[in-house]
Amino acid sequence: MTEGTGDAMRIGELSRRTGVSQRSLRYYEQQGLLASVRAPSGQRHYDEEHVRRVELIQAFLSAGLPSQTIAEMAPCMAEPSRPRAEFALAAMERERERLSHAIASLTAARDALDELMDANRKYLAEHG
Repeated sequence: MTEGTGDAMRIGELSRRTGVSQRSLRYYEQQGLLASVRAPSGQRHYDEEHVRRVELIQAFLSAGLPSQTIAEMAPCMAEPSRPRAEFALAAMERERERLSHAIASLTAARDALDELMDANRKYLAEHG
């Protein structure tokens, strides 16, 4: 199948569609985050589900999840089973808790900064 036609796409098209470099896509495969279908020639082929999967991986990475944790969740996303779902859920709960703590810390830091900014504005207004 040629790139950009039908259900299958090559790595270059997946890269263009997701904004993720081909090198990163290959890395995702090495880490077990993404699995392509290989043509007899060895070329990687992807479909629309891979686009969604790469976007999800990007969202997780942007949120600070390490690739190892994403890989722990990936088998459940690709080939669901009860044991995989239980394992993935435990990883997801750990990461959610970590993110919740990070959000709370960032919120506290922002609130403290707001107070300092208000005090600084008040000082500037009084000593104009």
